[in-house]
Amino acid sequence: MYCHQAIENKLGTFILSKSQIANLAECFRKSMLNRLNGSESSLKMLPAFLDKPTGEERGRYIAVDFGGSKIRLLIVHLKGHREYEITKEHTFLLKDPHNRYNFTTASTTGSELFAFIVSQIADFIDDNSIYPLGHTFSFPTLQRSSNDAILIKWTKEIKTSGVEGLNVTDIFKTALLERKYHQIIPKVIINDTTGTLLTSSYNDPNTDLGSICGTGHNTCYFESDYAAFTNSKIINIESGNFNELPYTEYDNILDINSDMPGEQRLEKMVGGKYIGELFRIIVESFMKGKLLFKNCQLDAFSEPYLISSQQVSIILEDISSDLNSIKMWLMSMGIDSLLEDRLALRLISSRTAMRAGQLVAATYIGILTHIDPGLLNQHIIAIDGSVYEHLALFADTLRSTLNCVLGNKAKLVSLKLTKDGSGIGAAIGAAMNT
Repeated sequence: MYCHQAIENKLGTFILSKSQIANLAECFRKSMLNRLNGSESSLKMLPAFLDKPTGEERGRYIAVDFGGSKIRLLIVHLKGHREYEITKEHTFLLKDPHNRYNFTTASTTGSELFAFIVSQIADFIDDNSIYPLGHTFSFPTLQRSSNDAILIKWTKEIKTSGVEGLNVTDIFKTALLERKYHQIIPKVIINDTTGTLLTSSYNDPNTDLGSICGTGHNTCYFESDYAAFTNSKIINIESGNFNELPYTEYDNILDINSDMPGEQRLEKMVGGKYIGELFRIIVESFMKGKLLFKNCQLDAFSEPYLISSQQVSIILEDISSDLNSIKMWLMSMGIDSLLEDRLALRLISSRTAMRAGQLVAATYIGILTHIDPGLLNQHIIAIDGSVYEHLALFADTLRSTLNCVLGNKAKLVSLKLTKDGSGIGAAIGAAMNT
């Protein structure tokens, strides 16, 4: 038998009280203001150099959604009257699974990478019409205008040389001109968070927050009071870097052993890249403390990033009487388990997922109280990402946390799943700059 009370006690700090969430929300709001006023803050508050769409933007646009080693091309028809349609789409990989090519390694140059992307666009379009192009580029950049972004650092295992420190749009334009595709004209470069906000706002003007709850985490919003200071209504908060949080010993272990210790602290508590690893660290710690799998070798959960967020969700979704799915998964790892062990894994998963939902909700409350202090207006938060869409308990906890802290005013806040927002938003941004 595992020590139920001991495990409950160790996980007790994972679930936050109403007052803790409210305090965290206020702390997040003050961090936003600090950066907007030029003071120190873990939040970057970066301008996207774009305004709010009117919903009447029209035309046909190419969207390039570059968020990792898989790139998606779209032709988006903006019809006006807040309506749009994806008329064509194509997805391709930068790394061939059969090793015929790989544009993600340091031995490949940025020129070669974007020449390959242009070749895919060339096969994608079938006429010589003028195509304004919107580019969603979901990597850390220094944005200097709506169509001018310098790559600070590659992430997501991409190491292509000759791009970091350079203007991404310039490299893209050069690749297009070398192939003589003068009819394809890059008009805007944004990140996936901004794209999600633009897409939902085009459809519904009550949208004022856009958020990614997937592998990583970030939120942007429409600013009004500081528009003259930033020359932009859309502010990319880079909220994943927020660092004034109630860390546990397990969060600190994950952070110390990560690629970027001390950075992206909120993302390491809520992002799909890290939720499985946090679960693994807790399980390994409990095994060392003789609270779980007492007859199992200690190295069974020792491999970093062995567990994915998808596996955490599968554990949560097992409602069978003997938790058979969890049992079979453990057996595939060579682990014999008792029902008590499997119940403990369910508990660890639920605490991890629910805390993630609470923390993200706290940041949303902080943003809402900044843009609408009395919470008098309708607000839509557009959300995209695998954690929001697929991680069990996350979305429900996010909603219930807003209800708990905001009370009756929570009915003014809607959460809207905005799939494909990053690509469609690029087309909308291109229309706004055309």
